[in-house]
Amino acid sequence: MISKSSVAMTLAAGLLSTCLAAPAAFAADLKIGIAGSPTSMDPQFYVIGTNSAMARNIFDGLVNQDDRQQLQPALATEWKAVDDTTWQFKLREGVKFHDGSDLDSADVVSSIERVKLASENSPSSFMPYVKGISSVTAIDPMTVEFKTETAMPLLPNNLSRIAILPSEEGTTPSSELNAGKGVIGTGPYKFVSWIPDSTIELSRNDSYWGKAPEWDNVTFKVFADSSARVASLLSGDVDMIEQVPPANIGTLETNKGTAIVTNSSNRVMYLHMDQDRDESPFAKGPNGENPLKDVRVRHGLSLAINRQAIIDRIMDKQGVPAGQLVPDGYAGYVESLKPDPYDPKKAKELFAEAGYPNGFDLTFHASNDRYPNDSLVAQAIGQMFTRAGINTKIVTLPKSVYFSRASKLEFSFIMGGAAVETGEASGVLGPLLETYSPNSGAGNRGRYSSAAFDEALQRGRSLLDADARNKALQEAMKIAMDDMGVIPVFFLAHTWGLKDSLSYNGRTDGYTLAENVHAAK
Repeated sequence: MISKSSVAMTLAAGLLSTCLAAPAAFAADLKIGIAGSPTSMDPQFYVIGTNSAMARNIFDGLVNQDDRQQLQPALATEWKAVDDTTWQFKLREGVKFHDGSDLDSADVVSSIERVKLASENSPSSFMPYVKGISSVTAIDPMTVEFKTETAMPLLPNNLSRIAILPSEEGTTPSSELNAGKGVIGTGPYKFVSWIPDSTIELSRNDSYWGKAPEWDNVTFKVFADSSARVASLLSGDVDMIEQVPPANIGTLETNKGTAIVTNSSNRVMYLHMDQDRDESPFAKGPNGENPLKDVRVRHGLSLAINRQAIIDRIMDKQGVPAGQLVPDGYAGYVESLKPDPYDPKKAKELFAEAGYPNGFDLTFHASNDRYPNDSLVAQAIGQMFTRAGINTKIVTLPKSVYFSRASKLEFSFIMGGAAVETGEASGVLGPLLETYSPNSGAGNRGRYSSAAFDEALQRGRSLLDADARNKALQEAMKIAMDDMGVIPVFFLAHTWGLKDSLSYNGRTDGYTLAENVHAAK
């Protein structure tokens, strides 16, 4: 590892003039109402949307994703595969951390190595994004080389998920970052303070390497209750909110002084089932056995769901039915995998074939404050299951309780939402469906396991040829959907409400980023 103190860096004046934009003469603050509080200020601790979105305001990766999740240069200006198992990344000159220190290759090496430390006690760690890396080396102050165990064509995609911190923070535990110590990135805004479940305060980074941030100070206010979030915008308490409830979209569209921004989403709402235990705590057939282990039961449950009715009646048409885990346009999408039709009669036939002509007992657990209308969606699905002959009970819990218990496998049947974090299918197939181990299947709460799926997924991760890689990911997708490893329900739409004096460039990942909010010209 190269230490910063031993590195003498020279900066090209021409590069500095293009990369280090002069601070703009803005003198305004921005207040944003968000739906959920980050659970940590450690950007490497927990793969969950609330944490990742907040981190993107403060931190950069070597590679970032744009509004449509296409890769773009960030702390690295270029990268290349030297051979099947070697990648080199050239760092951007002149980048400074929020503490004034200069970015160099030692910071990258330290940050990659820190992921393991940050993964301790994580409900869903970042280890899957770095697990195939055998070594990372500082070749010179501005060049980093990655060696991988096998070919990793998706390494740049994976690294877009890893925040870079100063090397001095390489051994800083998550607990210290949560206390506000060492929350130091290179992003457009600096960390000021965090009160969990309340507020996050940021200030402009005048030394940002990209376009000058527009706002002096940014305050994120947490409103877990959607009605309170809408009321805060209407009252002027905040300038913008995320996750507008479908029922309030019309109000904000017609209200003088407010506007709506909506765009398509990469987040799929899905159902996970216990497919591992012979006896499951909340799914019991007549003899106490776990019916969810039978693929016919899982397909029957999918057929029992009226996806379009959920979208039309509960989501106010803010969504698209899902038959797989990525939307059209993403690598791994399979054209032939359409959403299952609503067919309760066929569902009952499949239950009977599986040995449950009179159904079985099922308790369906879901969150009630994580996703738009999550409790209402769960109630609707439960009613549909009941109509198909399943004795269904619904229990919804706050996300602070729900996800922890779900990760401990305390439930049998759950609902979740998964975003295509890497911009291609392996980013969701791996976490949700890869055979669980300490370094894989971090979000596989149903413990689905298929050797054929794992093999196809691994091929998709290792093929350098884009077409061959896409075919392997499609194969993995088809295997998982044939097995009904999870039941896709629908893709969310992302909706923001804001003052009509502002504009916002919405993102497919649903992140709310202050740098994308602009004042009217």
